[in-house]
Amino acid sequence: MDATLTFTVTDDDTAAAVGSGSLPVLGTPRLLAWLEAATCAALEPTLGAGATSVGTRVALEHTGASPVGQEVEVTASSTYVDGRLHRFTVAARHLGGNGKVVGTGEITRVVVDAERFLSRL
Repeated sequence: MDATLTFTVTDDDTAAAVGSGSLPVLGTPRLLAWLEAATCAALEPTLGAGATSVGTRVALEHTGASPVGQEVEVTASSTYVDGRLHRFTVAARHLGGNGKVVGTGEITRVVVDAERFLSRL
């Protein structure tokens, strides 16, 4: 289970816009959301009717700045599966130019029945 998605950094994605800093570069919360989207895309084809997944653990290093207008490719690669638990290695890199890696980490998700999960809230 792997997935690759591409995003372009907009003003709404910056640290200043998402409240994680004051600079007009990709904010870490938005990078994390993009990486989680890749893990969801990787899992989607395997989910049965009524199933979804929830994030349970994140380890992320945001190692490089991405300016507004920069295209960023995010990838999720399955590294471990134990029943409903799925662990992914994730990465983000700039498209074009030198392909600079700007983030790496690991995200764990658990497959749940959406209705049952929501009924417990």
